[in-house]
Amino acid sequence: MTEDDNLAAAETAGSPFAEQAAADRPGDADAEAAQARIAALEAELAEAKQAVLYAAAEAQNVRRRAEKEAVDARAYAVTSFARDLLSVADNLERGLAAIPADMRGDDKLKGLVAGLEATGRELEAVFQRHGIAKVKALGEKLDPNWHQAMMEVPSDAEPGTIVQEMQAGYALKDRLLRPALVGVAKAG
Repeated sequence: MTEDDNLAAAETAGSPFAEQAAADRPGDADAEAAQARIAALEAELAEAKQAVLYAAAEAQNVRRRAEKEAVDARAYAVTSFARDLLSVADNLERGLAAIPADMRGDDKLKGLVAGLEATGRELEAVFQRHGIAKVKALGEKLDPNWHQAMMEVPSDAEPGTIVQEMQAGYALKDRLLRPALVGVAKAG
């Protein structure tokens, strides 16, 4: 017979040792307190594990955000410089357009025209190397994200279609540098 069996037998037999046996055995209150303490510690552990997971996820999000911002900073660092070059491209284009066709064949101006055209081609090549491209406008539907309508023009084209481009628009990779200034086909 084990000690627990002896205690149980003494309690049931009405023995004078019953009170002592009950006092020697850990009480139900002590066991409940220990169980409650264990449950509280397990809950704290679960909260701590959850907090660690949240902190790790937040750290990963911060790292990803920082990497994306660094990539964007490298990709779009030349934005203001590119905007400044757009006016140079516009002026060069206007200068070439101002030379009448009959004067382009003149021997005195041939070198100047060839030089301006070569400069224009080189500027376009530099734009392409750095991801700067013209925004498509003529014949496209007006997109307020890429085009700025300056006027409505009577036309046979479908209303809302761009029929005239007053100034070319440019984008740096997927971001707009300058909207295209356009004339749009008038409805009715």
